[in-house]
Amino acid sequence: MGINAAVNFFVYAVLDRVRSRSCMAVFGVGSVSCGCYQGSKWSSRVEQEAVAQYAEQAAIALAAVAQPADLETWYHAHLGRNGELTRYKRSVGQCPPEQRKAMGAAINQVAVQLEQAFRARSTAIKLQQLAARMQAQRIDVTLPPRTKHSGGYHPVSAMLREICTTFCHMGFAVFESPQVELDEVCFQLLNIPKHHPARDMQDTFFVSEDVVLRPHTSPGQIRAMRQFAPQPLQVILPGLCYRYEDITPRSEIQFHQVEGLLVGPQVRFSDLKGILLRFARAIFGADQAIRMRGSYFPFTEPSVEVDIKCTLCDGAGCRVCKHSGWLELLGAGMVHPRVLINGGYDPQQVRGIAFGMGVERMVLLRYQIDDIRYLFQNDLRFLTQFV
Repeated sequence: MGINAAVNFFVYAVLDRVRSRSCMAVFGVGSVSCGCYQGSKWSSRVEQEAVAQYAEQAAIALAAVAQPADLETWYHAHLGRNGELTRYKRSVGQCPPEQRKAMGAAINQVAVQLEQAFRARSTAIKLQQLAARMQAQRIDVTLPPRTKHSGGYHPVSAMLREICTTFCHMGFAVFESPQVELDEVCFQLLNIPKHHPARDMQDTFFVSEDVVLRPHTSPGQIRAMRQFAPQPLQVILPGLCYRYEDITPRSEIQFHQVEGLLVGPQVRFSDLKGILLRFARAIFGADQAIRMRGSYFPFTEPSVEVDIKCTLCDGAGCRVCKHSGWLELLGAGMVHPRVLINGGYDPQQVRGIAFGMGVERMVLLRYQIDDIRYLFQNDLRFLTQFV
């Protein structure tokens, strides 16, 4: 049985009880013969039936109510302080004394029946509204869930974190240095005086005559050494660098570098080789190998270029590695004695090794990407491949 049918059944059951018991007991059945009050007098038995008709009409009106506001109106009209049923209760005092008890009991019974019908109808309306709201807001649980799109690290950020973690496991500490640097720290203290040909190796953004946007992370070496000298030092210096270059598949005006510096009394060139071999195997695979070629950097002596086996052909030779089997990875060398002096160390007592690598280049090598510009275009179609 539905909600409406059940409530209507209850309401009409009330009507039957009002007709057969309450009203007939009040209005002339058995020994009770009190009449219905009209004005200041009680009418005949025929007129008494108006009360029974009222009870029936009130129940029918209640069954037709469908909205909470209409239900409230019905309550005030029939059961409220100034309602019709209250008027009948007040009229009991006009009955003869011997009939008042039976009259009041019968009217109270009618009131109880209408109260019960009211509560039942109120519950039914609330259930109807709840059912309608649930139908309007229902969720089909048989449908597959909507995909949750979670964020992730940019491939450059992920590689930078991986590089730092790898060197931290080898005992290096992370040291950050300013991106806007003095010309003296960025060049002169690194054995690159003004008008030196080595300055032609990179085009620099000058903020003023003596202030630049750093073109490499190497000036961090000077700041780290001056902070920790004469104690042994083992740090990496990650950060952004800037160069005035054409934007091409192989170059950008900004890029990330990670510089490494190790200074101590027993540092040797073989330490540099061991550190870089371990790093290459951690990033590119356990079977990776490195190759060192002689090179030139003004702040290291001797200087080398470090290559790894081609990640595409595994050293067999291909178009990417120009059929050499090797790909350039980074530059490194022993710290130049003049740089050690500028950093506050005595080159007669300590030696140092340094290396620097481009983070974007690591990403290009690992994922075999042929255009560095993809890493700075913020194209989600490209970036979501790495999440």
